[in-house]
Amino acid sequence: MKVLSKEELKKAEEALRDYFPQSQQAYGFVFMMNRVEASHTDVLVDRWPDFNVLFIRPQRQEKADFFKDMSVFSKDDRSLRNVLIRTEIFDWKQYFCLSVDMCHMDLIRSIVVNKGVPNINNHMCHMMKLKDPSKLTTERFSLTVSSLDESHVALVNSTWKFGCGELSERFIREMIVYFPSCCLLDSEGRPVSWILTYASCAMGMLYTLPEHRQKGYAKALVTILAKKLHSDGYPVYCFIELENQPSYRLFSNLGFTSDPSYRATWFTCDQ
Repeated sequence: MKVLSKEELKKAEEALRDYFPQSQQAYGFVFMMNRVEASHTDVLVDRWPDFNVLFIRPQRQEKADFFKDMSVFSKDDRSLRNVLIRTEIFDWKQYFCLSVDMCHMDLIRSIVVNKGVPNINNHMCHMMKLKDPSKLTTERFSLTVSSLDESHVALVNSTWKFGCGELSERFIREMIVYFPSCCLLDSEGRPVSWILTYASCAMGMLYTLPEHRQKGYAKALVTILAKKLHSDGYPVYCFIELENQPSYRLFSNLGFTSDPSYRATWFTCDQ
C-alpha cells in the first residue's frame, strides 16, 4: 500500500468526487486533511494514481488514538479483499472501528471471522446530504450562539452515546479545537445544545440537555452549522443510525436527503 503525499492528497480529493455517494466519507476525510492540520492520519491506496481502494488510517501513537475511526472506500469487493488479506493494513489483534459501504458488509464479516476476531458489532446508518442550504432559515433565540471550546470537552464527552471516558475525551477535544462546531449558551455561558464536525467533515454529536428540549434548538444548530460549512466550501452531510427516526425526521425536514442505494456501516472489533 502506498501512503499519499500532500500533493497526491489534492489529486485524490478530485478523484473521489467521481464516486459519490460511496466515496463521500473518504472524500470528507481527504478534504479536511487538505485544509486543516489536526491529528496525524495516513491515506493509503492499493495503487496510484488509478486506485481501487483508498484507506483512511489514523496513526496510533497513543492509546487514545485507537478510538479514532478508520474508513475505507473501494470500487469493488475483489480489490478490497486483496488489500485486507494480502497486506498488513491494520492489526487485527487490536481494537478498531472501521467504516465501510454496507455493500462490503458480508466481505468484512467473513474476513474478521477467518482472522478469529471476536466481539464483532456493527452500526448501520443513513448518509444524509444537503445540497442547497439557501432555503434554510435561522430563528432568533434569547440564548447566545457560539462555538464550543476546550472547557466544554467533559460535558460533550459525558453525554455522547459512544463516549468511553479518557479515550473519547481526547477524540472530542481534537474535534472542538480543529473543526467547526456550534452551540447555544445560557445566561451563565453554559452550553445547553451543541453540534460538532468530525474529521470526515460529517456533522454529528448533536445533543440538547433534557431540560432544554422541544424548543427548536437542534433545528437551529443544524441550520447554523450547515450554512457555515457550505459557505466555507465544505460538504454538508451527516450519518444517522437507521433506528434514530427523530433525527432522520429532523434532517429530512431541513432538506437533507439520503440515497436509498447507499448505507454506511461501522464495524467495531475488540480482541
